[in-house]
Amino acid sequence: MRVLIAGSGGLLGTALTGRLRESGHDVRRLVRRTARAEDERGWDPPSGRIDDGAFDGIDAVVNLCGAPLLPGRWSGMRKQQLLDSRVEPTEVLAEAVAEHGIGVLVNASAVGYYGNTGSTVVDEDTKAGNGFLAEMCVEWENATAAAANARVVTVRTGLVLARHGGLLDVLRPLFRFALGGRLGDGRQYMPWIALDDEIGALMHILEHDTLSGPVNLTGPIPVTNTEFTRALGHAVHRPAPWWVPEIAMKIALGQAAEEMALFGQRAVPRKLEASGYEFRHRTVDGALAAAT
Repeated sequence: MRVLIAGSGGLLGTALTGRLRESGHDVRRLVRRTARAEDERGWDPPSGRIDDGAFDGIDAVVNLCGAPLLPGRWSGMRKQQLLDSRVEPTEVLAEAVAEHGIGVLVNASAVGYYGNTGSTVVDEDTKAGNGFLAEMCVEWENATAAAANARVVTVRTGLVLARHGGLLDVLRPLFRFALGGRLGDGRQYMPWIALDDEIGALMHILEHDTLSGPVNLTGPIPVTNTEFTRALGHAVHRPAPWWVPEIAMKIALGQAAEEMALFGQRAVPRKLEASGYEFRHRTVDGALAAAT
């Protein structure tokens, strides 16, 4: 299979590129500069420009583009940047998929689609929630509309746990110095997934044509923030005695703190498991042990 990846320089893109090549697939990468390597093709999403020949022989397109949600407060300008960094590339790629008759588009999304779900279990049939992240995810997924004749999969990813990069790069040093603790009341759910399973699930989606539409990429057993805090403390062999009050987080980060840390989604990967995917790390303890 020949796969074209946008967003190949990030945590997920780098890992997916490596796994695809290890499995014998051919990978091309879209880069936002002049192409320098044989496997690179240049593009500029705001202008819609893509190098000639970028889609020649391509069987599937994977779009992992999106500016980081943190750090920083979400001003009006910042929200627009976050939205544009996701919607513009998706629209450009969906139109190209349609124009070139490519059969598969796997497009990033996030469990933020569901808003704050409390203790209610949510799967791919659950409607969109409220808040900036939910609204952004709806626009992000709707931006794939031009590729309606292809098999389109929007992957609603949870918090990725990796040995290098991502959430644990921020949390691991705090916990190792015994500065870790629960956030707010700790009852909000954290829909985690091990990096190994995130990439394994993406490979599974590319190789199994039965999957389409939204697919949750989360571990099968979501945990609360209190449970996650306890598990991470155990993984790094340090106590996690502290508590960060909601008001302190809201003062520091505003809406970003509320939606990224105090909201939660008890999301489960119903469609992924029903399609036969077998998780390497079914529990957060196993995922954290592998990542620390």
